[in-house]
Amino acid sequence: MAAVTAQTDWRPGADLRTLRLRAELLRRVRHFFERRDVLEVQTPALSRAATTDPHIHSMATAAGPGQPRFLHTSPELAMKRLLAAGVGDIYQVCPVFRCEESGALHNPEFSMLEYYRVGMDHHDLMRDVADLISAATAGWLRLGEPHFVPYGEAFSDHAGCDPFHDDAATIAAAIAARGVDIPDSIKTDGDALIDLAMATLVSPQLGRGRLSFVYDFPLQQAALARSRPGDPPVAERFEAFIDGLELANGFHELLDPVEQRRRFDADLERRRRLGLPQVAVDERFLAALEAGMPACAGVALGLDRLLMLIAGAKTLGEVLAFGWEKV
Repeated sequence: MAAVTAQTDWRPGADLRTLRLRAELLRRVRHFFERRDVLEVQTPALSRAATTDPHIHSMATAAGPGQPRFLHTSPELAMKRLLAAGVGDIYQVCPVFRCEESGALHNPEFSMLEYYRVGMDHHDLMRDVADLISAATAGWLRLGEPHFVPYGEAFSDHAGCDPFHDDAATIAAAIAARGVDIPDSIKTDGDALIDLAMATLVSPQLGRGRLSFVYDFPLQQAALARSRPGDPPVAERFEAFIDGLELANGFHELLDPVEQRRRFDADLERRRRLGLPQVAVDERFLAALEAGMPACAGVALGLDRLLMLIAGAKTLGEVLAFGWEKV
């Protein structure tokens, strides 16, 4: 059966036009950063440490006896070590790997653009990302002026609830009133309900005919972003969307090594409760934070998804030379 499949399914998923669009997109991205004197870097795809995020799962490899390595889910931590070493503004285009189901919008291997701008906060970086996407898609996408909306306002507009102040019952009622089925396992879990509302009610309405940014996330979604006190306190994080498709995730970067270790430890505790494997924390990254990383903002952008929009494709398989089912 495998031999028959190989003989009949060896052709690429992307056609020649799309392959040429990808090459031109990469050329435009590099030109954008070259004009701004942002250095292109390359960091290892393998690491002793895996991601601690319980929602993202690293691919393990056998690099040698007693030396397991993991394929990176993002070049983020290695690039931050370069920032701490004083290299200044940097970017990287690379494949990244995540143990996720393949589907219309996901592939276990995909192309990421990750970049960092020293001295910027998340508001500065949103405008920079808008300039990048405008330059990268000129002549291909007709986008209006970028739109910027706080996370709480986006929820109020599209989900009819307040993710910062409403309790789980109120959020569940708002979701159910809009016809979304709620799994029994999360009906009293406020954080999971917020995630469900974002995925089903909020995200699909963002970026209609334009680039939209949602910013200032709930603290429990801070990841590696700074937190800012207030009412409510928020994480200085943003996501970018076009036509309901999430393209980018960015942070005003956390610089505090003590707080970062606390977050890693909290991730590991959540992994334990969920029955997920325990993983090694990236101690070299934490040492770099101890040495001092400059104030900066960083973002990861999915190049394959952006190419989908440019090419008018409905699935990632149409823009990848060989998707998961063809390797």
